[in-house]
Amino acid sequence: MPKEQKQVRDLQEGSYVMMDESPCKINAYSTAKPGKHGSAKARVEGRGVFDGRKRSLSQPVDAKVWVPIIERKQGQVVSVTGDDAQIMDLETYQTFTMLIPDDEALSPDDEIEYLEYEGQRKIV
Repeated sequence: MPKEQKQVRDLQEGSYVMMDESPCKINAYSTAKPGKHGSAKARVEGRGVFDGRKRSLSQPVDAKVWVPIIERKQGQVVSVTGDDAQIMDLETYQTFTMLIPDDEALSPDDEIEYLEYEGQRKIV
């Protein structure tokens, strides 16, 4: 599985972290001061990269968490049918169908960037 472990204190907004077994992009990161008997705690809020769901995580700053290694790839639009686009990866020439994001207008021959993690793909 393409992921690595990091300490919570090394996370930052805009990076990725695994929450509830889903890769999430971090929207907010804050820490609380250590209490009388404990270590500092971090609160991490994120949104699922592929499902768009909000999630949060509260852990001591020295706890270890999994960070997904999400690949950024280049593709070319082969054809468009309704909400789906046929995409060809520009490295492997593999073709697959992807859902077109609502705010995106694609046409054949457009070059796009997409994220891939464990068989899940999303147009950026």
